[in-house]
Amino acid sequence: MLKIGLQALVLGATGLQHPKLHEAIIDLEDLEKHAEAFEGVRDVYCCLGTTIRKAGSQLKFRKVDLEYPLRAAKVSRRQGVKQFLTVSAMGADPDSKIFYNRVKGEAERAISQVGIPGVHLFRPSLLLGDRSEFRLGEAAGAWVMKRLEPLMRGRAAKYRAMPAATIARAMVNIALAGTAGIHVYPNDVIHALGIATAD
Repeated sequence: MLKIGLQALVLGATGLQHPKLHEAIIDLEDLEKHAEAFEGVRDVYCCLGTTIRKAGSQLKFRKVDLEYPLRAAKVSRRQGVKQFLTVSAMGADPDSKIFYNRVKGEAERAISQVGIPGVHLFRPSLLLGDRSEFRLGEAAGAWVMKRLEPLMRGRAAKYRAMPAATIARAMVNIALAGTAGIHVYPNDVIHALGIATAD
């Protein structure tokens, strides 16, 4: 889902209702046709992501995790958006031998070069939360991480899993600060920012 200010451009209905929320269901292949939805928007929150298994191929994964966020960033820049905040991944590196990390790193690099005044790249570890589909690998990882949580201290703290609500709060706190430039937030910093109270 791509959240924009008090508007949400989504692939499917969210079920959320609020007087200040307008939900537009669009096809991300035609994102440019919806550029007017970005007019007057200060901050764009891009939380798109999938798995290779769910996408069905590396090519389709790349489309969701790199091409769609990059399109959103380009439309955002053209419409005068001040900040683009996006969820990436721990280990994102455009030169990685691991396909997932490489695509995430390529997305970070491409978005950073679009020319938006403030680009904020969040690199969480495993995200915990309810999903519409069951992901065995993530479910197993979440089970293990929850049991290891008490041991995740010192250097290991940077690998702690986090609830999706924590990264959401961190993103809002950063957006409210309105800092220009390109910024990368590793997992442990996201945890700290997610606990901080937004003004």
